[in-house]
Amino acid sequence: MIRINQIKLQINHSEKELVRAIRKSLKLKNDIKFNYSIVRKSIDARKQPVMYSYSVNVYIDNEDAIVKKVNNNNIMLTTEKRYTPEISGMDNLDKRPVVVGCGPAGLFCTYMLASYGYKPLMIERGDNVEKRTKDVEEFWNNNVLNVNSNVQFGEGGAGTFSDGKLNTMVKDKFGRNRFVLETFVKFGAPESILYNNKPHIGTDILCMVVKNMREEIIRLGGEVRFNTCLTDVEIKEDRLCSLTVNNSEKIGCDVLVLAPGHSARDTFNMLYRHNLTITPKSFAVGVRVMHNQNMIDISQYGEMNELLPSADYKVTANLDNGRGVYSFCMCPGGYVVNASSEEGMVAVNGMSYSKRDSGIANSAVIVTVTPDDFEGDSPLAGIEFQRKLEKAASRCGHGKIPVQLYGDFKNKKVSEEFGEITPKIKGEYVFADINEIFPEYINESLVAGMERFGHKIDGFDRKDAIFAGVESRTSSPLRIVRNEEYESSVKGIYPCGEGAGYAGGITSAAMDGIKVFEAIALKYKPLLCENNL
Repeated sequence: MIRINQIKLQINHSEKELVRAIRKSLKLKNDIKFNYSIVRKSIDARKQPVMYSYSVNVYIDNEDAIVKKVNNNNIMLTTEKRYTPEISGMDNLDKRPVVVGCGPAGLFCTYMLASYGYKPLMIERGDNVEKRTKDVEEFWNNNVLNVNSNVQFGEGGAGTFSDGKLNTMVKDKFGRNRFVLETFVKFGAPESILYNNKPHIGTDILCMVVKNMREEIIRLGGEVRFNTCLTDVEIKEDRLCSLTVNNSEKIGCDVLVLAPGHSARDTFNMLYRHNLTITPKSFAVGVRVMHNQNMIDISQYGEMNELLPSADYKVTANLDNGRGVYSFCMCPGGYVVNASSEEGMVAVNGMSYSKRDSGIANSAVIVTVTPDDFEGDSPLAGIEFQRKLEKAASRCGHGKIPVQLYGDFKNKKVSEEFGEITPKIKGEYVFADINEIFPEYINESLVAGMERFGHKIDGFDRKDAIFAGVESRTSSPLRIVRNEEYESSVKGIYPCGEGAGYAGGITSAAMDGIKVFEAIALKYKPLLCENNL
């Protein structure tokens, strides 16, 4: 096939204009037939007018001759890389594999295991997405927290109640990234995620997608159990032999995929007691900042245009104090949400629906922290660092989300009223002094970062920008060490995904789930016979 890059079209172009542009690029006569697919669609706003930029694959006869004839660096022959796992395991499994966690890592690992005959059992401490959605709404509306079914726990994982962003920086020469996107489309996501430069689904659609994946896992012979929390493991001679769920039921297990998410703090404590090798890692903490979306649109596009999607941004700065400060998980047209999962603590996140039409942009503005900032040298010290901030946020906001205008945060003054920005927040909130949450080095870094970002995006550091705290769950504060075969220091336990310290975001976590499936498939035969269960 032929790849054409850099096809520029007006933002209000028609499909016929794209076809004409392809024909013109390849110097094809009007009677020559071809098929095409969009590889990438992005917005080029470097100069006015704003344009769409396309990369397309063209399927046509005499490809070699056509490419030689046009002699253009943006036109070349290419091939598609299709993901194909290798199933070559020789060992027998006495028991079906168990996957802990129904976030993207666990969900995709389970889906792959089920697809290839391993008949997995997936357990999830939270509820299915239908019930979970009701639990989350109850929390946001009435501040009644279900500690097992909330923004962090339940079917779909923490990413379900986020923006559903699917872009990743992970290098992928095996086609796993494309396979993840194609799988989402197969189960209900829009086809545009296959080619948009920064694909996203949105919470509303993602809920449907994960439900459809669950139903397919069951159809393929897998089992999914909700309200089922891993509470213990039994290890003999450095090998897993069983696990306990809900402190009562023992399940025999040779292969356990551990994908509990970055907020499964009790699970990490249990694993630490069993001497799994765990190391602390750096992450970042800070606040959510809110601006009017039209301010961001004008900054990024140079103009307002209803045909363009709500704009996003990414800003970073290296400060004189040696800290990094940067935006994270930017949600165009989104909401700040209460993402707490433990009583007496407050944590926030960002979320968008598929239309991204709230009128408010929000992003985490976060400061890097390292194990040197944690108290003590335990591998779990980062968890306690997070908890300390979340407890302070709860005290500061009297159990609600503390909010403050940036200008008042800078002057250490509790705000009294909002300015021109109306907050969009899921969950109860109250004015407070967010300075009380953080060590002073983080407060100073947030101010320095906001001032830097104000030079990059006009108005970013405006006085009435709204802070909400605390953003503490940016990534896992630890890593469960695994070897080249993806096993932990205990044989049979496979750490996986963001919670285990090997991913960051929906797509990279899903890809890691696929990698762990591959490691299992390279070692063990599928459980194709019912009497093997």
